[in-house]
Amino acid sequence: MEGMEGMDMGSTSSSHSMSSSSSMGMSMVFKNTHDTPLFSDAWTPSSSGSFAGTCIFLIVLAIIDRFLIAFKATMERHWLATHLNRRYVTVAGKSTEAGNIDSDPDAKVASLITAQGVEESVKVVHNITHGPMPWRFSVDLPRAVLFLCIVGISYLLMLAVMTMNIGYFCSVLAGAFLGELAVGRFIQSNEHRH
Repeated sequence: MEGMEGMDMGSTSSSHSMSSSSSMGMSMVFKNTHDTPLFSDAWTPSSSGSFAGTCIFLIVLAIIDRFLIAFKATMERHWLATHLNRRYVTVAGKSTEAGNIDSDPDAKVASLITAQGVEESVKVVHNITHGPMPWRFSVDLPRAVLFLCIVGISYLLMLAVMTMNIGYFCSVLAGAFLGELAVGRFIQSNEHRH
């Protein structure tokens, strides 16, 4: 009997400690303290001034995130326009890829003056692509680096919000608002403009 009581008491205390530790670890209530660590224990504001500095940092980080997203959208439009408006030079006496363009009804004939002053036949092809652009190191590497920076900053902002500190949360929202206010027009997709 004593063994049963000990087991009941042990299981009750262990279940109580598990519920209290899980409730402490999963607290979903905003707090308004100025000593909430950000990203590591080393970055714990110790005064109201350092807390304000941390909030300003989060505002700037959220603005940078929106600027990078706008820059990537602008570069995507540039890369697509470059892909769709490629120039092909027809070389006399040689059959090249440019020679295959002659039968393209979407091509416009133009002329080009080279550095030597020789005029060559050039076609500007307005390609209508229905799939992804071909893989190019000069485009896909910068695209991947931009995406890496955007994702890294976005996750840092998410971690700041997950501290459940109301000051950090409002700072991230303020930075997102200011960044969108400044560059939101560049992020819009131009699919409806075609």
